[in-house]
Amino acid sequence: MSLEDIRKQIDLVDGKLIQLLQQRMEQAILSKRFKKQVEDTGREQAILETIRENAQPLADGDFLVALYQQIFQQSKALQSKPLKTIAFQGEHGAYSEVAAKSWNPDFICLPCVEFADIFEGVRTGLYDYGIVPVENTLGGLVSQANDLMIRTQLNICGAIEIPINHCLVACPGTDVHEIRDVFSHPQALAQCRGFLSKNNLKAVHYFDTAGAAKMLSEKNLTNSAAICSALAAKIYRLDIMKESIEDYEINRTRFLILSKEANKETGNKCSIVFSTAHKSGTLFNVLEKFAKARLNLTRIESIPNEKGTYAFFLDFIGRREDEKVKNVLASLATATEQFRVLGFYEEMKL
Repeated sequence: MSLEDIRKQIDLVDGKLIQLLQQRMEQAILSKRFKKQVEDTGREQAILETIRENAQPLADGDFLVALYQQIFQQSKALQSKPLKTIAFQGEHGAYSEVAAKSWNPDFICLPCVEFADIFEGVRTGLYDYGIVPVENTLGGLVSQANDLMIRTQLNICGAIEIPINHCLVACPGTDVHEIRDVFSHPQALAQCRGFLSKNNLKAVHYFDTAGAAKMLSEKNLTNSAAICSALAAKIYRLDIMKESIEDYEINRTRFLILSKEANKETGNKCSIVFSTAHKSGTLFNVLEKFAKARLNLTRIESIPNEKGTYAFFLDFIGRREDEKVKNVLASLATATEQFRVLGFYEEMKL
């Protein structure tokens, strides 16, 4: 082992320490939701006593206590700020986080394992907002997120559509000619099939694009690569070997921003969800109302609801105070079943 090898190991440990500190600060921000006050000296003292008891020879008690006192100070500083949180599915660096940062760079992005965790967290007030992908120009509907939208009482307060630019990333020092396996989510691998085939690279399925980048970094795999966002490469200290390796430039994903409270802004778009009686002409009657009012529909999707029935998601261009919008929505209350306005909101496109 050389000095260079040792320094590489130090860099890996440093990367993990930064990620762990980030996770601790995220939990500190969340804990504020359950605390009446920021200061909790009893809790701090208990942690410091535990640290002293478990101190190691190379990291003695005095050093660790001093370090943790700095961590406490930073945690309390964050808890004292009026920070807003937005939850996304996946590991840090996921495209959902890219979209969330584009929608509002001041929000604190918090990762969730499942889409259901986002919906539940926003419903209970653990998170201020949630962001979920609902459709991709190549992959179509994101079925799980859309299914949850049917059952939720959350509101849509915003939307953003972003281009999906896939990067081939690898650990620092990796020789691009030595790469054999490429890890990523099956959908990302499929969207880069031409690039992988042209370069004789083997696609290896992984649960998440950012998760693949994180795994690559933690294991320091020097004969493998991952497909992920540029943000994930930055977070996990990976080199970008090549950018925009997707086969089609039209690869875009639309995300919805969810909140517990209804959005009070006028907005330029509206989303509704409804079901109709199971008989001929009922859906046509609904769509005809929009046509007669000359309201432009931008999306209509059918999602299986209960056995033998469907729910319909419909987006249209319109503002809350527009009289023809008010009239159409009022008429839908009697022409549909289980009708609900999900929200008026502004939509961004990057």
